[in-house]
Order: sequence, then C-alpha cells, then structure tokens
Amino acid sequence: MTQNLADTSRPAADAAHEAAALDPVTGSTSRGWWRDAVIYQVYPRSFADSNGDGMGDLPGIRSRLPYLRDLGVDAVWLSPFYASPQADAGYDVADYRAVDPMFGTLLDADALIRDAHQLGLRIIVDLVPNHSSDQHEWFQRALREGPGSPLRERYHFRPGKGEEGELPPNDWESIFGGPAWTRTENPDGTPGDWYLHLFAPEQPDFNWENPAVADEFRSILRFWLDMGVDGFRIDVAHGLVKAPGLPDIGGADQLKLLGNDVMPFFDQDGVHEIYRSWRRILDEYPGQRIGVAEAWTPTVQRTANYVRPDELHQAFNFQYLGTDWDAAALREVIDLSLDSMRPVDAPTTWVLSNHDVTRHATRFANEPGLGTQIRTPGDRALGLRRARAATLLMLALPGSAYVYQGEELGLPDVTDLPDEVRQDPSFFRQAGQDGYRDGCRVPIPWSGSEAPYGFGPVAGGPSWLPQPAEWAELSVEAQTGDPSSTLELYRSALAVRRAQPDLGAGTEVEWLDGPEGTLLFRRGSFVCTVNTTGEPVRIAAPGRLLLASTELVVDGGETVLAPDATGWWAV
Repeated sequence: MTQNLADTSRPAADAAHEAAALDPVTGSTSRGWWRDAVIYQVYPRSFADSNGDGMGDLPGIRSRLPYLRDLGVDAVWLSPFYASPQADAGYDVADYRAVDPMFGTLLDADALIRDAHQLGLRIIVDLVPNHSSDQHEWFQRALREGPGSPLRERYHFRPGKGEEGELPPNDWESIFGGPAWTRTENPDGTPGDWYLHLFAPEQPDFNWENPAVADEFRSILRFWLDMGVDGFRIDVAHGLVKAPGLPDIGGADQLKLLGNDVMPFFDQDGVHEIYRSWRRILDEYPGQRIGVAEAWTPTVQRTANYVRPDELHQAFNFQYLGTDWDAAALREVIDLSLDSMRPVDAPTTWVLSNHDVTRHATRFANEPGLGTQIRTPGDRALGLRRARAATLLMLALPGSAYVYQGEELGLPDVTDLPDEVRQDPSFFRQAGQDGYRDGCRVPIPWSGSEAPYGFGPVAGGPSWLPQPAEWAELSVEAQTGDPSSTLELYRSALAVRRAQPDLGAGTEVEWLDGPEGTLLFRRGSFVCTVNTTGEPVRIAAPGRLLLASTELVVDGGETVLAPDATGWWAV
C-alpha cells in the first residue's frame, strides 16, 4: 500500500540506511517512506495564484494543500521557486537561498512546509546544480573581473579556437539548440573567452571540479534541510561532471544521441562521488530526507547507478514514461526496470507526465512512435481512456509513483497556443527541442465557468498562459462528486492503493497468461488486468472487482475487459 507516514510494518532492506527514526512529520517512526510514496508534482506558476497577478505562487499552493491531502498523495514536489530572471521558468537560479518575489517570500516557504507537515504531507524541492543563472553573483563577478578571475574557475570559461578565438572551444550543442558556448566581452570591450551552457545562454554550467562549487551546494542542501524540507529533486543530475578536456563529439545532430550513448557532458562516472557526499548530509537529518535524480541515461541499468545504497534514494524512470501504449513494450520495460533496481535495493519509480513532456492524455491520443513532445491533439476521447487505464497500471506496480499536477483531472496538452504567448526558451531557438513544453504548463482549472477557472481570485482575471474554454468541465469543482470523472478515479485509486497491503512497495510482479495485447499480473492477493487493444477481450474474472478505469462487465466467472481499460481485483 502507499505507506502511511506512521507505518512501521515493513522491514528495512538495509538497516544502515533505513533504520527507524523519529519522523518530524508525524512524531512517530517510519521506514523507507519513499519506497512506495505517491509524489505529486506542483509547477508553482501554474498551480494556484493567490494575488490575482496571473502567476501561481507559494501562498496559492499553501491554500490548496488540503486538496492534495484529500487526493491521497504522500508528498509534494515543488518545481523551482528560487530568485530567478525566469529565462527558463526558474531553472536559471540567481540565488538558491531566496524565493523569487513573484512566488512570495522565505516566510511563505516556511509556512507552506509547516502546513504540509501538519497535514501529513512531505515537501520535496527542486535543486538545480548543473547550472546557475547568468545573473548569479558568481557569474556576474566573473564577467566584471575578466580573465584570471578566480570566479571563472567555478564555471567553464575557455578560449576559443581559430586565429582570433572566434570559434567555440568544442563542437558541443545546446539541448535547446545551437552551440553550447557563448562568447563573452572583456571589461575593456574586446572579445573574450567563451563559457559553456548546455541549455540556454542564460544558464552557464558550473565547473564541479572546483571545490568551491561543491562546498556551496553542500551549504545550500543544509539551508533547505534546516528549513524542514523532506528531500530534493535534482535537476539534470546526470550533467554535473564533464569529460576531462571537454573533447569534441565529432558530429552534428547531437540531440539524437541523447538517451542512446554516454555523452562527454552527461552521465559521467564522476557524478556519483558528488551524490555520495550528499547522501551523508541527508542521513544526518531525522525523518529520512531523500534525493531524487532526474537522470537521463542510455539504459535503466545506468540509471540504477544513481540509487546505489550510498547515493540517492530514487531516480526517474524515463524509459517507462517514453513507452507507447502497447502490452508487449510495457511488459518489457516493467521487467527491465524492476530487474535493474533490484541489485541496488532501490525502489523503481513510475511516471507518465511532467512539466517537460506532452501530457500522456494527449500522447496516447496520437499514433505511437511520435515521442514525448507532440503537436497535435489526436483523438481526445481515446487519449483520456488510455490515460485512465495507464494510471491504474502505474499505481499497481511495485515502487513509487509520480503524478503531475492536472493529470488527475484528465487534462490534455494545449496544442494550439498562439506563438505570441509562448515562453518556452527552446521555442525561440532553431534546431533545439520542439519548444512545445508550454502546452503542459497551462494553469490548471479549479472552479467556475470562465477563465481563469479559480486559478486566481478574480473571475475573468489573468493567467500567464491562456486556458481553453472547454476546461470549465474539467475543473476540480466540476469533477468532484461525479463517480465517472477522472478526479474521482484518482481519489479512489489512491485510497485503494493505501488500503491494499500488496500494493505499493516491493520488487516483484507475477505475470499471468492472457490474450495478446493484455497485461495480467498478480501481487499477493491483488491482480491487475490491462487491455491495451481497441477491442473487448474476455478473460476469467480473477476475483472481486475493486476498481476499473471504465465500466467492466462481470458475467459469472468471466469478465469482458473493455478496450483500453484496466481493472483491479482482490483475490
């Protein structure tokens, strides 16, 4: 089951790292709460706006914490709310110990953490250690002081190639498109060195070979742990260490290599010593504080390196997120994921959507094989049906699950945003990412019949991205109490998961025989049945029906699995 914060029934897998400890959230002891936690991602600018300026904020999130408690999640992950020029929606941090005024103050953060703990929710905050904002004090001083400044050693400044240094130091490409290098201007106005930025030019990469960088982030960790946060989601966890000498890759279209090869700027073995040092800090604090890696790696096996017993606690399972709605493909990635995490005694994580990919209700509405950024709405009824089924499959698997805000409402991506309202930096750079991340970041609807649908305090008020007119019928208010709604499906699923002892933590599934296009598996006294085909499938009824993503017909000892449907059974 989804473990209660006070639950101590499950034995620790590794006593050295999961010894029972006093839990600051509940005042009781617990073991390995993260192993089966359901963690809800809040994208602060799009969750709830308390002051009517069209931008979500920390007081808005705080006001909606009871909703998240009642939904049934265990923890809340907050995307960045630090002081930032917002060149990349807060993933360009200017001050890691300050809250950006658009989101509130440190006092608001403190109040949010305290309220969450009183409600039995944990708080995980985003940490961005691969790069800072170009407005960070260190980087600004490095520019002002020019060549020879010690501050330049904290970033990757390099002389250019060519007779006048007019060419970038190597051939690396930015994830957002174009070269990964930008040339500076010296204090005297002459062309200067180049600096590395794997993302936008406003996001210079730190040089983790410099001891001052490691010291600074250990201090940042302690600052927020002392504030009471329960863990960190580590952005670009695979990117901190670069190969010695920053070697050329030797070709263009490098983005196509990501996820297939170990790159000289991603997934270098040196990152693991950093996380070992962070784990020692996390273990100093009571209540089992955790680290979660956003690590894009070529294989699930390499992802497992980030969650060895002396490193981080979880890593996102992007291989699962990118799998099409196909029984054979899903079974393969489930087995591979569980097999890869078992040797390091780490929980597998499951996720279907986040702030960087097209919502799965839209991905599944389109033809398979289109990737995780899709520009067309597809068949929305089909997409929602598959999304509901996929959710029950995900929540039935052993390990921890992540829910992105609004997916519990069945929200589709907004695929028709006009160009003039887009803010994704990759949208404005050629040859980079598709730049359609704005579609999954549109503020979510809470209530009412007109925008901003309760996102802000004033009807007809602003929202930083426009919301579709049809979202009125998808709001929390509209779906609450409707037994057929996606919101009530999530509430029921999380309640069943919490109540069923064989759901949640663990490492095993027992696959059962079933017709082609189906997934049937058992976990103790629980069975999950999934039909990924577009046709009804008749199977023997496994037991008593607990929950289904759509209506299932039970006829005697048989049941008809509806097309694109999942059922939960007690046996």
